[in-house]
Amino acid sequence: MKQSAPDDRYEIAARNRGALCIAGVDEVGRGPLAGPVTACAVRLLPGRVPAGLNDSKALTARRREALFDAIMDMAEVSVAHASVEEIDALNILRASHLAMVRALQGLPTAPDYALIDGNMMPREMPCAGEAIIKGDAQSLSIAAASIVAKVTRDRIMVDLAQQHPGYGWDRNAGYPTKEHQLALLNLGVTAHHRRSFKPIHNILYQDKSVSS
Repeated sequence: MKQSAPDDRYEIAARNRGALCIAGVDEVGRGPLAGPVTACAVRLLPGRVPAGLNDSKALTARRREALFDAIMDMAEVSVAHASVEEIDALNILRASHLAMVRALQGLPTAPDYALIDGNMMPREMPCAGEAIIKGDAQSLSIAAASIVAKVTRDRIMVDLAQQHPGYGWDRNAGYPTKEHQLALLNLGVTAHHRRSFKPIHNILYQDKSVSS
């Protein structure tokens, strides 16, 4: 059965409850072994909603890039990150939530309601909101946020790939592909790797046990 495209039913419901400024929020980069986690908050404006919005994972790279440009042009957008150091200090879930809160706080108009992708609300929410499981496939605002977050983070990883060749980050975005894991064994751990993630921790720990 084909997945239906996201629509604005969550946005309409929030508006009917009195919300005036509604933002969709999504993050990308929980699973990779390297790089930041990136979140985006998007406020779609009436009559200025790009056609064809969908969960970023359901779109081709070319379509994502085109929609990224349209969203940046037509909507209010804020992108924020949590660094590798913050991921290691807090854990990936808390760091993802931190990036989401930062994205909401960075919007030009302060939102009074947020639609959050996932099953849990960040602790330090600057406004009311709700968590929507698979929200990027259901809400237009979250779908738009998922596209901007994905394109932004992919570009960051392409830049990092040029500084650290061999790991294939321009292709795998830091996810633990065979190529990436082989490069870790051959080239070692970089400053952009998440030390709290088991594969990285194990490499560093093994190195220490061998040398001690």
